[in-house]
Amino acid sequence: MPAVRIVLAEDAALLREGLTGILERCGHEVLAAVENAEALLAYTARHRPDLIITDIRMPPTHTDEGLRAAARIRAEHPDIAIMVLSAYVAEAYVPELLEATAGAAGVGYLLKDRVGHVREFIAALDRVAAGETVIDPEVVVHMLGRRRDDGPLASLTDREREVLALMAEGRTNASIAQALVVSEAAVRKHVGGIFAKLDFAPATDRRVSAVLAYLRG
Repeated sequence: MPAVRIVLAEDAALLREGLTGILERCGHEVLAAVENAEALLAYTARHRPDLIITDIRMPPTHTDEGLRAAARIRAEHPDIAIMVLSAYVAEAYVPELLEATAGAAGVGYLLKDRVGHVREFIAALDRVAAGETVIDPEVVVHMLGRRRDDGPLASLTDREREVLALMAEGRTNASIAQALVVSEAAVRKHVGGIFAKLDFAPATDRRVSAVLAYLRG
């Protein structure tokens, strides 16, 4: 990926400095590294970065300031990609994060533990900067794990559920095929079956949003 212009928001100074160092060593440009949502909004408006990275919880209440700032940026600057970070699985944030994604730039939601796997983290950022949707696999597993036995997912085969989980991570058919060691034709067949059984419209560029919209229902 070409160098990405980034505004970073993280209230923990050590993590903020560490993230800045990682991003710059990987060839990206950190335009600003700030500690609260107010500064994130100000620097985003001033610099119009390609991507923002923000913690969900920031001062002063440490609840959802970062998430609300991200939602505002998404509404005012839909061309700016967004990656939010969370210290633990909080699936309630996923619906808000994916609101109004049609036609917008990429969006991602990762657990902070993922930052320690630098190559994986940077690869996820590159995908979001390229316009994709990336949801942490642990969040997807958690969401799938709470499904009702009598719900629509009950009609899926085990293989279709595996494909659905990988779809929800934002993976392409080629990536799913590689992960499951099957052909892309087989993946396309499973995706078609999933959409048919769950009464989805044919897959679109934002198919993960449709999947997660279903999962949160």
